[in-house]
Amino acid sequence: MGTVTTIDGTDIYYKDWGPRDAQPIMFHHGWPLSGDDWDSQMLFFLAQGYRVIAHDRRGHGRSDQSSSGHDMDTYAADVSTVVEALDLREAVHIGHSTGGGEVARYVARSEPGRVAKAVLVSAVPPVMVKSASNPGGLPIEVFDGFRASLTANRAQFYREVPSGPFYGFNRPGAEVSQGLIDNWWRQGMRGAANAHYECIKAFSETDFTEDLTRIEVPVLVAHGTDDQIVPYEDSGPLSAGLLTNGRLKSYEGYPHGMLSTHPDVINPDLLAFVKE
Repeated sequence: MGTVTTIDGTDIYYKDWGPRDAQPIMFHHGWPLSGDDWDSQMLFFLAQGYRVIAHDRRGHGRSDQSSSGHDMDTYAADVSTVVEALDLREAVHIGHSTGGGEVARYVARSEPGRVAKAVLVSAVPPVMVKSASNPGGLPIEVFDGFRASLTANRAQFYREVPSGPFYGFNRPGAEVSQGLIDNWWRQGMRGAANAHYECIKAFSETDFTEDLTRIEVPVLVAHGTDDQIVPYEDSGPLSAGLLTNGRLKSYEGYPHGMLSTHPDVINPDLLAFVKE
């Protein structure tokens, strides 16, 4: 575990487990969480002999609470700083939700030889917000509501999201995990309110269409059909269609946080793709 310092002086925290000569897998977390959200996947791939890395996005988790740089271009540049510092080559980059957007932007701009494959899980690309060019997106009022709730009472908002739509715990018959809810809250509250506020714009309004069309490495797009945060129809299938070498894997009835609710299903599928 350690930190790397970006060009603007921001310290980015990361954890790096496993053999240094093994193929690296780098994990990119969702909003407003941290690298801790990948515990299940990191332990799983570590047991399979891989080198696993997860960083905390600037303003999230243990990274510096910077006053600027809360946009996808800077997020991708921060990833590049970590990758270069650790000299990761032929790495697999796996991103969840906002982290999927980060992966798309980084991979599209990465140096040759740095990236072998990528995975977008419940990810925000191509673009979330509704517009004339994206009529199936979510209205801007949805994201304005996020900002208002965060400003009014962030601690309460960070209880409501995981207790409801994030993990699908608001669905009839759902098996609720208080541990997941508490861990989501713990990660969120460790980050900076200003970073989380600005990140809402970054994940909802950034258009990743050009990034997706530029990516040439194999990409797995995994998405649950009951995703209440990043609706399936306006995300997974569209992203897969824009990729040169993309593949869509749909999970019937799975929620946005399916990596945590169904790791017994998702982890082996990720491994199969990595090993191909």
